[in-house]
Amino acid sequence: QVQLVESGGGLAQAGGSLRLSCAASEIISSLNTMGWYRQAPGKQRELVAIINSSGSPIYANSVKGRFTISRDNAKNTVNLQMNALKPEDTAVYYCKLIVLVPRGDYWGQGTQVTVSS
Repeated sequence: QVQLVESGGGLAQAGGSLRLSCAASEIISSLNTMGWYRQAPGKQRELVAIINSSGSPIYANSVKGRFTISRDNAKNTVNLQMNALKPEDTAVYYCKLIVLVPRGDYWGQGTQVTVSS
């Protein structure tokens, strides 16, 4: 069973920066996408940013220009650099691994990000 271990997160002031990292215990297939989702209290989980194995990223409109996703295929890691943080970025952030062949989705345990105004 693939395990995803997240690190980073915590408390930041508005305008500040945080960096999230996620390491996968193994990669079942090179055909995969890794990324980050978040869930704020009372809201549905939403996509923040994902990146495929070729390094092509997709960002939510709300974070474009502020967040940068990157990955290291050799280390099975994905990172999220979050700059210019806003209070509305406050949420639990989850790492996700999407394996295309064989099909499977894996989630990390979540890490809290809190941005104070």
